[in-house]
Amino acid sequence: MRHAAAPTAAAAPDPRAAGILVPLLVGCLVAVLLGVYGSLHEPTGFSINIIGFSTGAYAKAWLATLAALLGVVQVLSARIMYSRHGAPAWISTLHRWSGRVAVLLTVPVVVHCLFALGFGTYSTRVLVHSLLGCVFYGAFVAKMLSLTRRGLPNWALPVFGGLVFTALIVVWLTSAVWLFGAKGLHT
Repeated sequence: MRHAAAPTAAAAPDPRAAGILVPLLVGCLVAVLLGVYGSLHEPTGFSINIIGFSTGAYAKAWLATLAALLGVVQVLSARIMYSRHGAPAWISTLHRWSGRVAVLLTVPVVVHCLFALGFGTYSTRVLVHSLLGCVFYGAFVAKMLSLTRRGLPNWALPVFGGLVFTALIVVWLTSAVWLFGAKGLHT
């Protein structure tokens, strides 16, 4: 005769998880505000241009490509920092500065996208690009806010960092890689 298994107590929620709400909510607010602004703002059609680039689109594509490469440095350096073997002292400096430079490289890109183009919905590629551009900045804000909070679950920072990286790569794929494939790889 088989006996029914004794009921088990439900796993108690992690009390540290509540601390994630502020970074998460502020990050969501930033993403939504960027999307709303981009969709309500009348695009100017004017683009940025940086000396050395043939068009604003190529300036954006190359800046985004550099940011994506630095995003890879971010992932690799984070992996080393959180490995069980210990990391060289310079890895955390590399991680911080590669992240700072990557985000700074995206600023002229997002300014151009928001002011010149707005939030695009006219194709699936552009819609995904617009959505993930907003998610990128929202996740970035959430990650930065979570750095200063004590007592967060151990998974919070890697999840926010992974979301920042994933959004950046999808934005890069739907813009720079698309442009290079459609119009050629030049400046």
